[in-house]
Amino acid sequence: IINIISCQKEIEYLCLAAPSSSPQTMSDQRATIEELEDVPQDIVAPALSYGTYLQLDKVLSAQDRQSELKGDPAHDEMLFIIIHQTYELWFKQIYFELNDVRRIFSEEAVDEKQNLTILSRFTRINEIMKVLVSQIDILETMASADFLKFRGYLGNSSGFQSLQFRLFENALGLLPNQRARKNYTKALDENQQKIVEEEEKKDSLFVLLNKWLERTPGLDDKSFKFWDSLKKNHTDDVERRMKEMDVIEDENERKLAQTQLQEEKALFHSVFDLDEHNKLVDQGKRRLSHKATQGALMIMFYRHEPRFHLPYSMLSQIMDLEKYLLRWRLNHMEMVQRMLGNRAGTGGSSGYMYLRSTIGDKYRVFSDLFNLSTFLIPESLLPKLSDALRSELEGKTTAKTD
Repeated sequence: IINIISCQKEIEYLCLAAPSSSPQTMSDQRATIEELEDVPQDIVAPALSYGTYLQLDKVLSAQDRQSELKGDPAHDEMLFIIIHQTYELWFKQIYFELNDVRRIFSEEAVDEKQNLTILSRFTRINEIMKVLVSQIDILETMASADFLKFRGYLGNSSGFQSLQFRLFENALGLLPNQRARKNYTKALDENQQKIVEEEEKKDSLFVLLNKWLERTPGLDDKSFKFWDSLKKNHTDDVERRMKEMDVIEDENERKLAQTQLQEEKALFHSVFDLDEHNKLVDQGKRRLSHKATQGALMIMFYRHEPRFHLPYSMLSQIMDLEKYLLRWRLNHMEMVQRMLGNRAGTGGSSGYMYLRSTIGDKYRVFSDLFNLSTFLIPESLLPKLSDALRSELEGKTTAKTD
């Protein structure tokens, strides 16, 4: 077995030993192998095995059952430990992927060639999230009575002390004022609290996504005037439908239809009008800026244009991520209720009641993306793309003549 070569001296040795241009014959290859075997051992790295590469001696020796250490071994504690260790490893991978996405998004002008990379990162994260959701099913093979056999040995340890999950939430864009516990870092040690505080200072995925959407291609195209044209088309359509309702003979039916149409008009006004939109932002009912909302709608409306294929898929993956996170929270809450009922959590929280407070809209980051469907309109009302913008979104270039 030829050992893995890991230092510069070995590389230099190989460069000298390799033929310059002509293909190697079998005898040349055998000679090279023999020469490699003669490389002094002080410049050859130790052989790296499966176990040493993965540091399995550390990983597989990290399951100390507290019940066993106390002389009262509980079989299911092993499953409990491994499930939570696996969660932490997956949280680490998710945070790693999110940081790479944030790195790309943080560029002043994101290279569109990177869109596929961003999409692949989100796709991977969502596949991991599916695993996290399904792992709860494995944990539920443990009966609540079997959990109680070792629960008393857990002390004050709690999932509330998971540093990586807090980093994951903050990296997405969950704000401190959205949390049920305002002092959510209190359960962490002093060093971990500092890490979370530093994370809070960084631009979250939400912040970076908002900036990216504000730069949506074609949004500022003066020959297209997307927003003004969309507003006019919808207003004209509402007036047309209002006139059509005058012929409805039943008075109650006519009034109901007119009321519903007025509500639709007011709803669209809240997105068309900058001041009205900003009021909703101040009230915490929306988070995306007015221009970012325009960009997201433009991507959704014109998703069939080649240049918007990947951006539309990226927004869909972000919504899937929030969907899976909500599903994980829900399954976790139900599992805790099944195991503990209304007992307090080991970390001092109210257990089930606390977890129930984390599955509402208050804990969601990307609700604005989900709510965009409210403003979908028939394709017949969409502003027609100018020839220049259509060429741009199709990735075509117009030839210039002298």
